[in-house]
Amino acid sequence: MPTPEPVRRHVAVVGAVIVRDGLVLCARRGPGSQAGLWEFPGGKVEAGESPTEALAREVREELGCAVTVGDEVTTTTHAYEAVTVTLTTYWCSLAATPDATHATVLEPIPHEHAELAWLAPAELDRLAWAPADIPAVELVRTRA
Repeated sequence: MPTPEPVRRHVAVVGAVIVRDGLVLCARRGPGSQAGLWEFPGGKVEAGESPTEALAREVREELGCAVTVGDEVTTTTHAYEAVTVTLTTYWCSLAATPDATHATVLEPIPHEHAELAWLAPAELDRLAWAPADIPAVELVRTRA
C-alpha cells in the first residue's frame, strides 16, 4: 500500500518584482526556512488583506520603502516539505513616501534579508533561487 502524502498547510504569499533602471531587486533569505536562497521580497497575505495590500505592507516591513504595485507576473504553487505555498508575484516600482517637506524615494534596506542585489534580468539565473520563485524568475528574464 502506498504511503499517503503528508498533510501540508497552505499559505498564500506575494512577491515584489521591483524594477529600477532596468535592474531587478533580488533578496537573499537570512536564517530560517530556505536560508541563503534568493527570492523576490514579500510575504504572507493576512486575513482581510488583498494581495496587493499585503505586498505593499510586506515591502514596508522588510525593506523600509514604498512600492507601487503593478500587474501580476504569475501565480504558482510549490509544495515544500512542510507547507504548500501559492506565490503571486507583481511588477513593482519604488514609490515616493511623503515626509514633512517633500516626497522621497527611499532606498531598500534589508531588515529581514541577509543581502540585496540589483541585477539585470539576464543575470538572474546566476543566483540560487527559492523553488517557489523560479517560475517568476524565468518570466522576468524574458519580459523585463
